[in-house]
Amino acid sequence: MRRGHFAAFAPHCPRCARAGVGRHVLALADVRAERAGEVITGVLHCSNPMCQQEYPILDGIPLLVPEVRTLLAERGIELLMRDDLDPVLESLIGDAMGPDGWFDVMRQTMSSYAWDGWADLDPDEAPSEGGPVPGAVRRCLDRLLDMAGPVDRVELALDVGCGAGRSAFTLAERHSGALVLGIDTNLGLLRLAHGAVHGTVSYPRRRIGLVYDRRRFAVSRTGLERLDFWACDAMALPFADATADLVVALNVLDCVAEPRRLLAGLADSLRRDGRLLLATPYDWSTRATPVETWIGGHSQRAAHGGAAEPFLRALLATSEHPQSVAGLRLLDEISAWPWQTRLHERSTVSYRSHLLALARTAG
Repeated sequence: MRRGHFAAFAPHCPRCARAGVGRHVLALADVRAERAGEVITGVLHCSNPMCQQEYPILDGIPLLVPEVRTLLAERGIELLMRDDLDPVLESLIGDAMGPDGWFDVMRQTMSSYAWDGWADLDPDEAPSEGGPVPGAVRRCLDRLLDMAGPVDRVELALDVGCGAGRSAFTLAERHSGALVLGIDTNLGLLRLAHGAVHGTVSYPRRRIGLVYDRRRFAVSRTGLERLDFWACDAMALPFADATADLVVALNVLDCVAEPRRLLAGLADSLRRDGRLLLATPYDWSTRATPVETWIGGHSQRAAHGGAAEPFLRALLATSEHPQSVAGLRLLDEISAWPWQTRLHERSTVSYRSHLLALARTAG
């Protein structure tokens, strides 16, 4: 956790905020290891004397979620996993643990996100004839930034659901001078992104089935000193209102329990005339989102006919829906932007994402 980001974003206790007892700033209570202005291990404390929740900083990543215990119980193994195993032993462990378990699921996720984010910089990555091309997340964000138009200033940028981190790197490159903070709850992907800030990408690239190749290569990008990555819940952002000039949320809307509340929270986090950039394929799953809160995908007898795009537009227009999200103005949109995700050498998922560039109004 960079001290400069901590001071600029001034996080508050997400547990207190969720409980509705106010916004209480976090204090850096204990620094166990630090390097060049970056806290590698330490503890943050809630300033509320009735709470005093502790939030650990592990491998440079602060865990700022309402339920730290739950996050560590579900994903803590990702922080403890080593990536320096001999490839033969890593393969043997994968075979022994078999498919569908936590190790297999973790490697599949790492493979897909890291490949799309970073494989274009891998010297050992050969072009695949007729296959997907890495960099879908970067191309999508570049298009959205163009759609958003010029912004008077971008001092603080927030990448919500940053995954393997390449979108945050793109923000730092496109907006020189801005502090960029990437947030996610996937601790393994955050570790990968944190490693890229320090010059190395390392991930298991899936060939097929349980067959993986460990890829490790150097990366060199601009603006690294302006990047940081924290573990935060998109539905419980630990920031004051009007904190950021630019907020990005790529393929997050259909991955949370309450998409409408996510939109409202992202709007609140923006300063006036700030930009919100969204991409979503509306790939709904009840594992993440109850049917009742889907934006489209149901109720085809309604005026929107079950389509997602008009439903979302109605939510963004104050007078068109009883649950409209106030304070956002649509600048531009693309209804079907191609996005391919590689699963393995013989499998690719193709999405058509809805892209929206929005501006924060006085709302």
